[in-house]
Amino acid sequence: MKVLMALIAVAVVILSPSSVAAQAALQCGQRAGVTETLQQNFSEQPVSIGLANNGAVIEVFASQDGSFTIMMTQTNGLSCIIAAGDNWENLGTILSGFKI
Repeated sequence: MKVLMALIAVAVVILSPSSVAAQAALQCGQRAGVTETLQQNFSEQPVSIGLANNGAVIEVFASQDGSFTIMMTQTNGLSCIIAAGDNWENLGTILSGFKI
Protein backbone atom coordinates (compact mmCIF):
# COMPACT_ATOMS: atom_id res chain seq x y z
CA MET A 1 0.00 0.00 0.00
CA LYS A 2 2.85 2.40 0.81
CA VAL A 3 4.40 1.75 -2.59
CA LEU A 4 1.07 2.42 -4.33
CA MET A 5 0.56 5.66 -2.40
CA ALA A 6 4.12 6.76 -3.25
CA LEU A 7 3.49 5.97 -6.92
CA ILE A 8 0.30 8.02 -6.90
CA ALA A 9 2.02 10.92 -5.13
CA VAL A 10 4.87 10.95 -7.64
CA ALA A 11 2.45 10.70 -10.56
CA VAL A 12 0.44 13.67 -9.28
CA VAL A 13 3.59 15.80 -8.99
CA ILE A 14 4.89 15.02 -12.48
CA LEU A 15 1.63 15.07 -14.43
CA SER A 16 1.70 16.49 -17.91
CA PRO A 17 -0.87 19.30 -18.23
CA SER A 18 -1.79 18.17 -21.76
CA SER A 19 -2.63 14.64 -20.62
CA VAL A 20 -4.51 15.88 -17.61
CA ALA A 21 -6.55 18.28 -19.72
CA ALA A 22 -7.28 15.62 -22.32
CA GLN A 23 -8.37 13.03 -19.79
CA ALA A 24 -9.97 15.33 -17.21
CA ALA A 25 -13.30 15.09 -19.01
CA LEU A 26 -13.47 11.39 -18.03
CA GLN A 27 -13.22 11.89 -14.26
CA CYS A 28 -15.71 9.19 -13.18
CA GLY A 29 -18.06 6.75 -14.84
CA GLN A 30 -18.81 3.09 -15.38
CA ARG A 31 -15.61 1.06 -15.79
CA ALA A 32 -16.49 -0.29 -19.24
CA GLY A 33 -17.00 3.21 -20.62
CA VAL A 34 -13.87 4.66 -19.04
CA THR A 35 -11.64 1.81 -20.21
CA GLU A 36 -13.11 1.97 -23.72
CA THR A 37 -12.33 5.69 -23.89
CA LEU A 38 -8.77 5.11 -22.67
CA GLN A 39 -8.26 2.43 -25.30
CA GLN A 40 -9.87 4.27 -28.21
CA ASN A 41 -8.67 7.83 -27.55
CA PHE A 42 -5.26 7.21 -25.95
CA SER A 43 -4.35 3.63 -27.02
CA GLU A 44 -3.91 2.78 -23.33
CA GLN A 45 -4.15 -0.82 -22.15
CA PRO A 46 -4.07 -2.22 -18.58
CA VAL A 47 -0.47 -2.82 -17.39
CA SER A 48 -0.93 -3.37 -13.65
CA ILE A 49 -3.65 -3.83 -11.04
CA GLY A 50 -3.90 -3.88 -7.26
CA LEU A 51 -6.42 -3.97 -4.45
CA ALA A 52 -6.45 -1.06 -1.99
CA ASN A 53 -7.16 -1.59 1.72
CA ASN A 54 -10.60 -0.01 1.29
CA GLY A 55 -11.55 -2.63 -1.34
CA ALA A 56 -11.10 -0.34 -4.34
CA VAL A 57 -9.34 -1.73 -7.40
CA ILE A 58 -6.42 0.41 -8.62
CA GLU A 59 -5.40 -0.03 -12.27
CA VAL A 60 -2.68 1.53 -14.37
CA PHE A 61 -3.29 1.88 -18.09
CA ALA A 62 -0.43 2.83 -20.41
CA SER A 63 0.24 3.25 -24.11
CA GLN A 64 3.34 2.34 -26.09
CA ASP A 65 3.85 6.10 -26.55
CA GLY A 66 4.24 6.51 -22.76
CA SER A 67 0.93 8.10 -21.78
CA PHE A 68 -0.63 6.59 -18.65
CA THR A 69 -3.74 6.78 -16.50
CA ILE A 70 -4.29 5.55 -12.95
CA MET A 71 -7.89 4.57 -12.33
CA MET A 72 -9.67 3.57 -9.13
CA THR A 73 -12.84 1.48 -9.21
CA GLN A 74 -14.76 1.79 -5.97
CA THR A 75 -16.73 -1.01 -4.36
CA ASN A 76 -19.97 0.57 -5.69
CA GLY A 77 -18.69 0.06 -9.27
CA LEU A 78 -17.85 3.71 -9.99
CA SER A 79 -14.47 4.14 -11.74
CA CYS A 80 -12.55 7.41 -11.37
CA ILE A 81 -9.35 8.64 -12.95
CA ILE A 82 -7.02 9.70 -10.16
CA ALA A 83 -3.91 10.57 -12.19
CA ALA A 84 -2.69 10.79 -15.77
CA GLY A 85 0.58 11.70 -17.39
CA ASP A 86 3.33 10.88 -19.85
CA ASN A 87 6.66 9.00 -19.98
CA TRP A 88 5.42 5.76 -18.37
CA GLU A 89 8.08 3.05 -18.01
CA ASN A 90 7.45 -0.57 -17.05
CA LEU A 91 10.05 -1.40 -14.41
CA GLY A 92 9.54 -5.15 -14.64
CA THR A 93 11.85 -5.44 -17.61
CA ILE A 94 14.19 -2.70 -16.48
CA LEU A 95 14.65 -4.14 -12.96
CA SER A 96 14.65 -7.80 -13.95
CA GLY A 97 16.92 -9.53 -11.46
CA PHE A 98 17.39 -6.35 -9.41
CA LYS A 99 16.66 -6.85 -5.69
CA ILE A 100 15.01 -4.01 -3.81
